[in-house]
Amino acid sequence: METKNYRLTVAYDGTRYLGWQKLGEPGSKEYGRTIQGKLEAILGKLTGEPVEVNGSGRTDAGVHAVAQAANFKTAYPTSPEELMAYLNCYLPEDIAVLDVSEAPERFHARLHARGKTYRYRVRNSPVPDVFRQRFEYTVAEPLDTAAMEAAAAALTGTHDYRPFCASKRTKKSTVRTVDSIRVERDGDIIDLTFHGDGFLYNMVRILTGTILEAGRGRLDPAEIPAIFDGRRPAGYTAPARGLTLMEVEY
Repeated sequence: METKNYRLTVAYDGTRYLGWQKLGEPGSKEYGRTIQGKLEAILGKLTGEPVEVNGSGRTDAGVHAVAQAANFKTAYPTSPEELMAYLNCYLPEDIAVLDVSEAPERFHARLHARGKTYRYRVRNSPVPDVFRQRFEYTVAEPLDTAAMEAAAAALTGTHDYRPFCASKRTKKSTVRTVDSIRVERDGDIIDLTFHGDGFLYNMVRILTGTILEAGRGRLDPAEIPAIFDGRRPAGYTAPARGLTLMEVEY
């Protein structure tokens, strides 16, 4: 039978999951608490064989996705429509497959990704929204939006973003291009939108923490070059719940 490559678009509320990447062995508690593990387990039951699902990247524990991209290969005789219906029938209600399509044989969701967009949502209010707090980070102190915009501008470009990576010992290149960081305020809501060719472990959350430090008046945006030079530490890692993967480009 012919092996086909299928591309998925997946949305999920990451609140109760340990992240995208599978952990432990199939059938273990840890495996079942990952997005990749959930998808592989269901596809394995359908096809009767182990299925490896490749995601465009590893969203951290508690991080959400509007449109995570993934792919997998199988020789099981099926169609994109049947796959989508089967997955959505057996996935929990906080994970949904939005689209399934046949992809070229060599397509790989991670290796072929050319750009990603993340959004970090902040509620700048002393009172959290109890209905949305799983998707927002509430900051009670007043935030200076102009200072945040200045910090965001200083953090864009092509740089060695190692100071903004939680894994300091990585041997892989930590040079990335961040094309834009938009700071948009609407009442109490501040959205930080990041677009770049790729992001390091916890990079968006540390960039967010750095921008928020500028908004609180604890960091002068003029000091940001000193962070890249290693003369000053980056900001803190903002909580996972405010972060959502919005789009993956190919």
